[in-house]
Amino acid sequence: MTSRIVIIGGGQAGGWAAKTLRDEGFDGEICVVAEEAWDFYERPPLSKAALLEPDAPLPRLFPEAVQQALDLTWCRPVRAESLDRHAKTVRLSNGEYLSYNILLIATGGRARLPGDAWAAHPQVYTLRHWQDAQRLKARLAESQNLAIIGGGWIGLEIAASARKCGVDVTLFEQQPALCMRSVSAEVSLQLETLHREQGVDIRIGCGTLELEDNNGLPVIHCDGQRETFDAVVVGIGVDLNLELARDAGLQTERGIVVDAQGRTSDPFIFAAGDVAQHHHYGLCIQSWAFAQNQAVATAKAMLNPDAPDYDDAPWLWSDQYQHNIQILGIPQAGCTTLARDNALFFSLDENGRLTQLVAFNDARTVKLAKRWMAAGRDLSDVPLADPTFSLMSLR
Repeated sequence: MTSRIVIIGGGQAGGWAAKTLRDEGFDGEICVVAEEAWDFYERPPLSKAALLEPDAPLPRLFPEAVQQALDLTWCRPVRAESLDRHAKTVRLSNGEYLSYNILLIATGGRARLPGDAWAAHPQVYTLRHWQDAQRLKARLAESQNLAIIGGGWIGLEIAASARKCGVDVTLFEQQPALCMRSVSAEVSLQLETLHREQGVDIRIGCGTLELEDNNGLPVIHCDGQRETFDAVVVGIGVDLNLELARDAGLQTERGIVVDAQGRTSDPFIFAAGDVAQHHHYGLCIQSWAFAQNQAVATAKAMLNPDAPDYDDAPWLWSDQYQHNIQILGIPQAGCTTLARDNALFFSLDENGRLTQLVAFNDARTVKLAKRWMAAGRDLSDVPLADPTFSLMSLR
């Protein structure tokens, strides 16, 4: 029987895994189970170019010729409903069964909503899929004011895009600071300053938010105030699609537990992307770089158990207004943050090791910092905050 690898998930992790399998010489069948009708595409442009450009095309992961050369068997648009590890089969939502020799779970996540009323309201939007971006773009074109629920990266990117479209933006964040789970207090403050300068009305530390309706328009009720908006975008994170793995008895914690090669508690099943819990940090890292690079490493390990482990430092980026913001590493308790010109923010642990760098418009320092992290370099005596000190001297 021809060897068959099944990939559950048609997103970035699934796409890079499929391409890597072919690049590494796998000539058996690759079957991709996907809930969307599209070929693999990238999500970062959904909050930027897809909202801003009049005829923005689907941001394909690969050119059409490359996609065709992968020679994939698609099952779409369908969902994987259950997994029989003993029989090595996947049951699909159309009633079909799919057998596999090796399985990759790359099911990603779904946008979280505060409750059923939010899901039912026609002018409440989330941004997770290509269709979401098309709906939101059409609504922004006829809107004067927009409410954004959630001051994380997706909320801030949508705020920047909406302001570029000339739409008034009110942003509600229940936490006391923006992006506070992923960056230091100093970086949160810099992000808040950046958006206030662009005219975003930011409400931080707001109480419970309730949704009401006013003749088809959404009304946000917060801290005794009722405000009507043309549209509301909810960006409060995602719920990971872990049900398939959990129901099949795979080990799960915050995500699917995998080793440094993406292997789950079943030696024939691997996991990649958002749902794969980082083997070192114990977190699920939702970033473009992790979805790509961890999937590439995992695909190589699916074919060769001696393939190198995945060991990249977590890295993500965000484009807001004219700024490119890059975040390297994970914030950790007890770290000291040093700011340089409000453009570079270094977080060091008690041993002087860099745990996180946030860089505004400075890709070169990010490259340097990756080396410092990999080497575990002690930076405690380095004048990082002094703008006259040359960071390049640390190479």
